[in-house]
Amino acid sequence: MKTNRWGTVWLLAGLLAAALAAGAAPNPVRVLVITGGHGFEKEPFFKLFENNKSITWKTAAHPAAHALLKAEAARDYDVLVLYDMWQKITDEAKADFLARLKEGKGLVALHHSLASYQDWPEYAEIIGGKYHLKKSVEGGRERPASTYKHDVDLKIAVANNGHPIIQGLKDFEIHDEAYGGFEVREGVTPLLTTDHPESSKTVAWAKTHGPARVATIQLGHDHKAYENPHFQKLLAQAIQWVADKP
Repeated sequence: MKTNRWGTVWLLAGLLAAALAAGAAPNPVRVLVITGGHGFEKEPFFKLFENNKSITWKTAAHPAAHALLKAEAARDYDVLVLYDMWQKITDEAKADFLARLKEGKGLVALHHSLASYQDWPEYAEIIGGKYHLKKSVEGGRERPASTYKHDVDLKIAVANNGHPIIQGLKDFEIHDEAYGGFEVREGVTPLLTTDHPESSKTVAWAKTHGPARVATIQLGHDHKAYENPHFQKLLAQAIQWVADKP
């Protein structure tokens, strides 16, 4: 098709207008969602991403997911969303993971991903916390196993009104799975808290790992959480925030 310069301009403008009319962002964040190692309600979970018009996304499940941490495959995404609870990871996969963070890829760790890679200490440092699957001794101090309880009504308080991840959010309630006794590392920025006795206090936080932005959200067990508009907004804004380099 032959067209002149102004014809090209109008063609591009028309395509942009069509995209905006369809609800698509002109420069969507490209997201890779990693699952595996823990069951979940697939259809309502993936709707969180299908309904987010500011992103494009694809998903990968373990054990194949680590291959997408390779440099060539990583050119296709800007942000990693972890919804896995995987334990096996090779030294090569660790190096690939760290290399992607050094490039500034954003990272969002959701719910049971707090319990991934129990034998890789640096992972807890990356995401800023850890759900302990069993009792352990760390630094000469005994730490009990973390706990969980299904079907809990949690009152969530906004802890940092100035952070972009929780912009526009007010205190809310969510029916979800509570985690108790999990670890939150020093140096993170708390975003959401709860005073429920079955839960640790801080349930969402932000941090950096080198040039990468990281957001960790303990919430998000099943469709009752996925369909909560506050959770949807929280996840969407976490993806947008980590997509930008600090």
